[in-house]
Amino acid sequence: MFGWRVGAFLKLLSLIVILIATLLYYLSMNPSMSHRSDSVIAIQPQGDVANGAYLARISGCIACHTDTKNPSGLVSGAPLKSSFGVFYAPNLSADKEWGIGNWSLADFSTAVREGVSPTGEHYYPAFPYEFFSNFSDQDIRDLWAAFQSVPANAKRAQSSEIDFPYNLKFSLPLWKRLYQLDNSVNTDQLQLQRGQFLVEVAGHCAACHTPRNILGALQQDQWLQGVIANEGGAPPITKEALLLNGWDSADLAYAFKTGIKPDGDVFGAKMQEIIEQGTQFMSEADRLAMADYLLEIE
Repeated sequence: MFGWRVGAFLKLLSLIVILIATLLYYLSMNPSMSHRSDSVIAIQPQGDVANGAYLARISGCIACHTDTKNPSGLVSGAPLKSSFGVFYAPNLSADKEWGIGNWSLADFSTAVREGVSPTGEHYYPAFPYEFFSNFSDQDIRDLWAAFQSVPANAKRAQSSEIDFPYNLKFSLPLWKRLYQLDNSVNTDQLQLQRGQFLVEVAGHCAACHTPRNILGALQQDQWLQGVIANEGGAPPITKEALLLNGWDSADLAYAFKTGIKPDGDVFGAKMQEIIEQGTQFMSEADRLAMADYLLEIE
């Protein structure tokens, strides 16, 4: 009974915070803010399908939008359960009714990098657009070219089941503004630049390895410091934590391919999924770049 009351109180508190913050936001909203990018991306050359497919794989697009128990061509994925509800990935095939067949390149760019649909609807951050905001125009063109090659599949993905008050989507623009990530590349070393892109942008490692606050925002002062959860937490992967546990670049790169630790043990089920559906498909150079970056940043 006590646990139920605490849960109800936290939901009520969340609703109050959302309503007050949203009101303040709309009272002081900058009218220059727009959900659509003014990029000239729509008139750029054709993207690279092969590189786009590689990016889609290592960024988790294929993993999230494919149900391994019932694979059907990026129509949807397995349910993503969270404390806010259950999320289902949408149809990414070229179908014009249920997929992205009617989208333009600019629509795709705005969705991936800003988390806004062609109709102006804001996506929940279960879609890691906050990380993907640092995809380059070329990355977007390549991804778009790859998704354009996916055959149409006229199947509607299951709707997400979001709990109250988190189903009040009018607060999402404010949430984005309050919790915007700073994951820009800030090193002159090419190897570390590549590693930072793979860890902080494409791989969005912090999505699992960084704690979140009551509104689901990443606590950026605890970046990659691990998450303790009742069901499948994620360990810290800071430089200090990795070195303390005896990791070096070669061992990390090997683990990203095989899921095997230096002591012969294996990663837990959730990380094994990341490896099986993502990092094992990386080039050896990219796995090493990730390892070097994680063991370099403070």
